Amino acid sequence: MRGAIIFVVAFLIFFVVTLGYQDLPPGRLIYDAVVGAETDYQVLGIPATTLIVAVFNGAIFGIIIWIIYTAADKAGLIPKRKKQTTTES
Repeated sequence: MRGAIIFVVAFLIFFVVTLGYQDLPPGRLIYDAVVGAETDYQVLGIPATTLIVAVFNGAIFGIIIWIIYTAADKAGLIPKRKKQTTTES
């Protein structure tokens, strides 16, 4: 479950960063290789090209960070939470 949270947080961070800096690789490179054409279409005032590049970057960096987190967790570098037990009277 924590891995999914790590992915979502990384996705959102890189999505927002890419909205501010559209040339952040590899999203722009993937977009140019697959589509190649710019569009003037706007979604909520943001160019559609920028949104697509932001989704690419968010997904790619989110997956990379999730893989790193999972490997560190399996290697025992991330401490486990202890479950609290409740005693009933």
